Amino acid sequence: MITFKSDRDIAKMRKAGRIVADVLNLMRDMVKPGIDTLTLDEAAEDLVIREGGRPAFKGYRASWASAPFPGTICASINEEVVHGIPSRGRILEEGDIISIDTGASIEGFFGDAACTFAVGRISEERERLLALTHEALIKGVAAVRPGATLGDIGYTVESLVIPAGFGLVRDYAGHGIGRKMHEAPQVPNFGKPGSGLTVKPRMTFCIEPMVMTGAEEVRTQPDGWTVVTKDGSDAAHFEYSLLVTDEGAEVLTPWE
Repeated sequence: MITFKSDRDIAKMRKAGRIVADVLNLMRDMVKPGIDTLTLDEAAEDLVIREGGRPAFKGYRASWASAPFPGTICASINEEVVHGIPSRGRILEEGDIISIDTGASIEGFFGDAACTFAVGRISEERERLLALTHEALIKGVAAVRPGATLGDIGYTVESLVIPAGFGLVRDYAGHGIGRKMHEAPQVPNFGKPGSGLTVKPRMTFCIEPMVMTGAEEVRTQPDGWTVVTKDGSDAAHFEYSLLVTDEGAEVLTPWE
């Protein structure tokens, strides 16, 4: 069921979104060659708690995984698309890219966002991947307005990514968010103009393009969480939580 948020709900979602944005801004400052992903995770958890929130991902249970997710962030490196598990043994190297996805809750409401960061100097191909995926997010957000459809939003993302020669992750999608981290509706990164649910004010959902340099197939690692590109190509992931307004969209997780 799709929920429409009250002014009080929205105020709480802004608080949760601000915490998430603060985490991603901290991660941007910390990401560098030589740091391990568990250190990033510990710093993220400490910030969420200090700001009065609760890590949304830590302990999260999913139907496809036998164990709950153990981290405050998903830390996905290079060919890892989403849900990478933080580890003391995963040490960032010059030239890597790392997608960090995180969520937080406060006063019963959630925020969720992701950003892919360069580790030191990266290749031109990786720079292009990050720039294109970020542009897909921005254009997807710009397509949000009352009367638009989810198909319009997905088409906007798809029509940028595919002609540029990149692949688009189709097995995972954006989602509604509010009192739960994952609510209705699903928000695919592909679609046909005019199709799907019509967007209305006070809806809240996440747009999150996931793009790869190679083929579009993905698989899940034996840990039950980490999703990687099947051909080993690089992947990037950017995400905002949004509020639909009378004029368009308000970003609730403004990490830039």
